[in-house]
Amino acid sequence: MKKSLLLIASVFLLACQQQSDNDLKTLYSLPKKLKEVSGITYFPEKKLIYTLEDSGNKNAIYAINSEGKLDKTITISNAKNVDWEDITKDKNGNIYIGDFGNNDNERKDLCIYKVNKNQLSKDQASAEYKISFSYPEQTEFPPKKKEMFYDVEGFFEHGNYFYLFTKNRSKGFDGTAFIYKIANKPGTQKATKIGEFKTCNNYNHCVLTSATISPDGKKVVLLSHDKIVLFKGFKGDLFHKGTQTEISLGNFSQKEAIVFKDNNTLLIADEKTNKVGGNLYEFKLK
Repeated sequence: MKKSLLLIASVFLLACQQQSDNDLKTLYSLPKKLKEVSGITYFPEKKLIYTLEDSGNKNAIYAINSEGKLDKTITISNAKNVDWEDITKDKNGNIYIGDFGNNDNERKDLCIYKVNKNQLSKDQASAEYKISFSYPEQTEFPPKKKEMFYDVEGFFEHGNYFYLFTKNRSKGFDGTAFIYKIANKPGTQKATKIGEFKTCNNYNHCVLTSATISPDGKKVVLLSHDKIVLFKGFKGDLFHKGTQTEISLGNFSQKEAIVFKDNNTLLIADEKTNKVGGNLYEFKLK
């Protein structure tokens, strides 16, 4: 459910921390069959990345090894890929699929699927449970064009809760993003809005496409097409109340997926669009 990007980025000014282009290191090209990677999570003990694709693709997750080769395809038999936009794991190694892509802000079937770690060795797996949710602040489906705040492409699991970061599709984009909290338990619930913040007012540069938290829980990073937003120094889960720093990646592409490799290293993936991208990158925070 993606709309085309402007691959020739317009010039804009934003106060942000600059790091060299050389800091974004290409590790390998993603398997050619995975054309629309929308999220990644990482298992350091296996040196495997698990990924998925968004709407219009299979209800499957894919394991990729350290050489960029497709190690395993796992079909999730009891989950439909309406618009899978991100993937994450908990501290025990269970995987979660975020089926919450909502470009038009009209979905009423938003959900997250849990895939137990014991299912990851199978070719055909079934989700252990499903978390269905809604946003209490949304009362119209779709809302007015200037209030289209309810698409999400990034989340992570932390402390038995999911944290979702909205992708603003409003007319007159101003960088506003909401943070929602959902309990990691089966059933239906209303997401709790815990805060909001702003990036910049240029959609192509500041719309949020993925989210991750460091293994030690001290850093949260959000991804856009050519930069990351770093939160640190926060208390509890009020991530937006810590320091907010925007760091340029020095590279514009359709970046859709991010995860911490360790407490100071990020893995980033982009889609291949007009012969640009289709890679896994490494980026070290300074």
